[in-house]
Amino acid sequence: MVNVLLVEDEPTLLATIAYNLRREGHRVLTAVDGEQALEIAGAGDAPDVVVLDIMLPKLDGFEVCRRIRLRSSVPILMLTAKTDEVDRVVGLELGADDYLTKPFSMRELLARVKALLRRRDLLAAELSRVATSAERLSAGDLTIDLGEHRVMKAGSPVALTPKEFDLLAFLVRHRGHVFSADRLIEQVWGYDRSTDTGTVPVHVRSLRQKLEDDPSQPTRIETVRGVGYRFAS
Repeated sequence: MVNVLLVEDEPTLLATIAYNLRREGHRVLTAVDGEQALEIAGAGDAPDVVVLDIMLPKLDGFEVCRRIRLRSSVPILMLTAKTDEVDRVVGLELGADDYLTKPFSMRELLARVKALLRRRDLLAAELSRVATSAERLSAGDLTIDLGEHRVMKAGSPVALTPKEFDLLAFLVRHRGHVFSADRLIEQVWGYDRSTDTGTVPVHVRSLRQKLEDDPSQPTRIETVRGVGYRFAS
């Protein structure tokens, strides 16, 4: 059974989301503030996925996400009532895997949770496969160790979020090929479809900040105008 940690301080929405998750067969652990969320996340029965509101008492969702990510790669879906792109960018850069803007349909939320869990399982299987072969990807002065989930640039470690690592590994595996944002959502995030248009550009922008010598003139992850992105070297 999948454990879902649901963190939401609005009682009606908390009850509605929890009910729908339980109907899907999930075990739902609930928290109504940031401190309670961290207590549950650090307990023995760790969650398999976290659904995390941003606006919370005591500690906001950004801080909860940051602290969880320091010790765990558990998939995190952030919920926000704000439409400001800055909030979405901050959440994703702190290590959230995805976000939903309120109001949203329960069908969309369940689809996102399902995709995060499916992607987690696929990644675990991939890591298990490469652990025995010590598979590494190289591109110029970049080295991507898939078994250890580590990236080195010119011999120095680069700190990436789990989803940034997945995106980089996918692009390097298929270097030279151009992928649209929709295609990357399917391949890296595991969604069959998505109305989201901001997740991929945010992650690409963050990767450029960490990997490019001049992020304003990228030479590794290129934008092909009107088409998508490719890893060039």
